[in-house]
Amino acid sequence: MRETWVVPAMTKGHPRPDDLSIGSASLSDVADLLALWEAAAENESRPADTADAVRILLIRDPDACLVARQGGRIVGSLITGWDGWRAHLYRLAVHPGMRRQGIGRALLDAAAARLRSLGATRLDAMVLEDNELGHMLWRAAGFQSQEEWRRWVTPLR
Repeated sequence: MRETWVVPAMTKGHPRPDDLSIGSASLSDVADLLALWEAAAENESRPADTADAVRILLIRDPDACLVARQGGRIVGSLITGWDGWRAHLYRLAVHPGMRRQGIGRALLDAAAARLRSLGATRLDAMVLEDNELGHMLWRAAGFQSQEEWRRWVTPLR
């Protein structure tokens, strides 16, 4: 069963838009997620998102992708990965016209609740070096950069 969280109008001093709700994305949300990520994207160097990849994620873990909705429209998202050992946060995205209204923080709060319920004791997030707005959000939420770590990647062929 998909969970939906009703977000308080104000938490920790952050006003929220009216009728904001946080819940799990569904397969019918794939096109809207891709459109949100396109509008909110700040990293040209990453591989392109595909509908197939999003569908695979949602089929594998139907509650992995949280979405913030206002008036039925997706205005934010956060992927919450849990492998049974580590909890990872990816693709925190808020529509540019909706930023600085507490939507990102509401998504983080919902992600923490979900991952804590699965047994996670620590969260980690991937944040682009040049994403200063994102850095402010993560710091305000209690996250700290770990300078001693470096992410290593390779594409699969």
